[in-house]
Order: sequence, then structure tokens, then C-alpha cells
Amino acid sequence: MAETFDIAIVGAGITGCAIARQLARFDLSICVVEAANDIALGASKANGGLVHAGYDPAPGTVKAQVNARGCELYGTWSQELGFLFCRTGSMVLGFNDEDRTHLEQLRRNGHVNGVPELSIVGPDRIHELEPRASADATCALWCPSTGLVDPFEVAIAALENAVANGVTFMRSAPVEAIEVAGSGDDARFTLATPVGNVRCRYLINAAGNGAADISHMAGAEKFHMVWRQGNIVLLDKEPRTLMPLYPVPTPVSKGVIVTGTVHGNTVITATAAVREAGDTQTYASDVNALLTGARKLVPDLDTRRVVRAFAGGRPVIQGTNDFFIGQSAVVPGLFQAAGIQSPGVASAPAIAERMEYVIRKAGVALRERADWDPIRRAPDDFDRTPLARKEELIESDPAWGQIVCRCETVPEAEIVAAIRRRPGAVSVEGVKRRCRAGMGRCQSGFCQSRVAAILARELGCDPSEVLLEHTGSWLVEGPLKGVR
Repeated sequence: MAETFDIAIVGAGITGCAIARQLARFDLSICVVEAANDIALGASKANGGLVHAGYDPAPGTVKAQVNARGCELYGTWSQELGFLFCRTGSMVLGFNDEDRTHLEQLRRNGHVNGVPELSIVGPDRIHELEPRASADATCALWCPSTGLVDPFEVAIAALENAVANGVTFMRSAPVEAIEVAGSGDDARFTLATPVGNVRCRYLINAAGNGAADISHMAGAEKFHMVWRQGNIVLLDKEPRTLMPLYPVPTPVSKGVIVTGTVHGNTVITATAAVREAGDTQTYASDVNALLTGARKLVPDLDTRRVVRAFAGGRPVIQGTNDFFIGQSAVVPGLFQAAGIQSPGVASAPAIAERMEYVIRKAGVALRERADWDPIRRAPDDFDRTPLARKEELIESDPAWGQIVCRCETVPEAEIVAAIRRRPGAVSVEGVKRRCRAGMGRCQSGFCQSRVAAILARELGCDPSEVLLEHTGSWLVEGPLKGVR
């Protein structure tokens, strides 16, 4: 028996989750259909977390239209949804006269795109803003509006708020076929998935690297996705968070960027190489390129402090370097949010806003609900909580005093809360993304077995059924000895 909705959104990355949250305030039944077993497991996960300001996209492109607006909206979204957001500012470093010419072009782009307060600064101001920036830099584009987030935290927060407002989330539901019945404004879609069919009047394609497949299944635009892989290196926490530092960009990439994170780590992001679709392997040549590029921007960077290297694929539409956001010209009722590569994270709130406009313009009735609640209360983060609140939490439940992850100071009660949230964690990595258990220096070496035991207890399954991440990624095989 198929479930029927007004709107189905395919893809629970940051784009799909942002759109779901944007549309949840209207009197519509909405379902988010995700192939994986959790939120933000594609391009949104393997991401440096930069909220780019919007000076890089060519004026007139869709990217340019949504980037600066998305960056602006993050202030409101972070307050309403309770995720961490730091507006740190950034610099693009130049080392010669040719670089300065590029910086002037970026400044002009940014002015046209609506980026506020851009300026070209010299060596003294560079080192006032970021003392660790290379002394060889002769000029820089200073951009106060750049910010930092955890992309998966944004996606999780947006979908939690959407679900609290009535949106349905279907996980482990890869779309295997799409049937289109009727034509024109009377078209109806049926999505076949292994966990049941989904019927909807309107379909939004936010499937990331799978967007071309969804479009083709629906008989809409035929385009091809290119897997532009990026390797990223994560360094241990430092006493002071680095301001994001960029090199002069290339035609296909912003180059190797060194930046802090909202949790105090340093990230070196990201290479750009076209590779076979689905390739998430890290390559020594790419990691070396990252470390070399990083040292050009921050010469004193201690690259021995690397705790993790990982990779992902940007969802790039072949033949264009732009986003595809709008109603399908081939299949009415199908709306595309495809090719959302960088600056997809920065643009997500504005992509959602634009999708609302496109749907409204297509004639979909959007009546605001009287009970719409835009607020999602952030869960307690024990590591960042004031001492008085820590004492209150432990008094309410002793499990708040049982530290499971020592690196990030995550107690058992916080892990339990991450599993019980809606939608909650169903894997070790799902717990990690929600409360950082296993995200620290030892990368789960100490806490993984305990997290797995808590998952087994909370999910009511055997420890051998607990997943690291995707279906089939079991941590334990065979009988366990001495389980307590």
C-alpha cells in the first residue's frame, strides 16, 4: 500500500532538509525520501563546513543569486534551529601583483552579488586579522561575512524541525523507479522503494550525486553527474581557531583552504579531481597536495596533528559549473535542485527559499499553518555546558555524569538523547554526527565499543546488528565474550 503526500523530496542532504524545513510551515503533507539510513550521508558529510560569502560565483549565475543570500540567512537559521554558526570572516591571500588583480576581480564580483564590506588589505592588516597567515602574503581580500558550520548538524537540525512540524522521513528508501501518471498539472508521481511506495502530486529532486538518475527515472531533463572528488584533512584542536584562509581560486575550485571549525579543529579542504563515481578513497598525492597548499597559507601549521583524512564527491552537472534550481521544463510538477556543489552549504537556506518561490510561481497553493513552529531547541552539549547546568543535568539523571567519549566529553545520557531524537541515530557514525562521540583525537578508539553497546540497548537489537554506518557495516561478527 503506497503512502500519499502532497510533496515528496528525494534526498536528505543539507539541500533536501533545508527545503523540507522551508515548506513545513505550509498546510501540505510532505515526505523526505532518503536512500541511506540517515541524514546527510553524501556530499553534505564530506565537507569542510565553510559558509562562503558569495564573491566567487560569476555574477548572473544561479550560484551568485543564492550564495550571498544563503550566507546572510545563516544568522537567523542558526538562532531558530540551534546549530553552531560562527561568522569569523575570511581572507583570500595574494602573493604578487597578478594575485592582486584576481582579488580585485573577486571584490567586484562580490559587490555585484551583494556581498557586504569587501576590501583589499595589506600585510599589516592581514596579520592583525590572522597572525598565523603567511608573512609572504602581500595583499588579501578581507570578507567579514564568511562563516563556519558543521554541514551535517545543519541538515539534522533542519530535518528535526521539519519532522516536528509534521514532515515524514523515510530512511533506507532508495528510489528504484518512478511512475508518472497523468500529464500537465494533473501529473502524479509514484516512487518505488524497497520499504514501500510513495505517491505524491509534486516531486522535488534534491538527490545530490543521484539527481541525474532521479530526473531520468521521471522522464525529465537528461543530464550527467560528474564525480569531482575532494580529499579533506582534519587536524586536532588548537588553542585558537584559525580564520578561514583561501588562495586565489582556480576556474574549477576555490583551491586548498585552511580553516578552523565550530568545534576548534583545523581543516584543510579540499582537492578537486574527477574520479569514478562513488570513490571516497583518500589518496596520498591528494593529501600531500593539501598539506603543501596549507603550509603556503599558514607556514607554522603542525601537520603532524592530523587525526583524520576523508573524501567525498561534489555533485557537478557535466557541462555546467552552476546550480539547476527550478521546475522541470519536461515534466510539470517535478522540481529540480540539482548540481548543488560548492557553495551548496552556504546557499542551502536560500536554495530552500528559492524553491518555495518556484513552487509558488508554478501554482502550488501555499497556505501557512497556524501551528507552524520555526524553533528547534538545541540538545544539551555537555562539553560546552556551564558548570551549573552540568550539575543540574547530573542531578536529573546520573547518566549525564558517565563520560563515554573522553576526547569530546560526551556522557551516556547525551548519546541516549541522540538516539531518541526524531529522527534519531541508528548507527555509531549517526551518534558521532549528533553529539561528537568518537569525533576527537582518538577517533573512537576508546569509546566505540561503549557507543555500540548503548545503541544495541536503545534500539533493542543484538550488538552484532549494530552498524558503523551504512547497511552491512557491522562492527561485530559472531558470539561475544564477557559482554556486561
